[in-house]
Amino acid sequence: MRLTTAVIAAALALASSSALAFHCPADMKAIDEAMPKAKLSDAQSAEVKKLRADGETLHKAGKHQESVDTLGKAKKILGI
Repeated sequence: MRLTTAVIAAALALASSSALAFHCPADMKAIDEAMPKAKLSDAQSAEVKKLRADGETLHKAGKHQESVDTLGKAKKILGI
């Protein structure tokens, strides 16, 4: 019984990681599409660009939750 529980837990962990992996590119695309239309200060624009770049770096490193969190900060500044 314990082995089955461990297998299910591992499968769920992998599934949630995969879901986050696909979420990152969607967030990056949303940011890229919103940037040209956004009414941001120079400081806000620089911050969004930094967060966007950091999010992509984290995504490529396999740190998907951190990527989603970082990209979320950029989206919040953009109001999306």
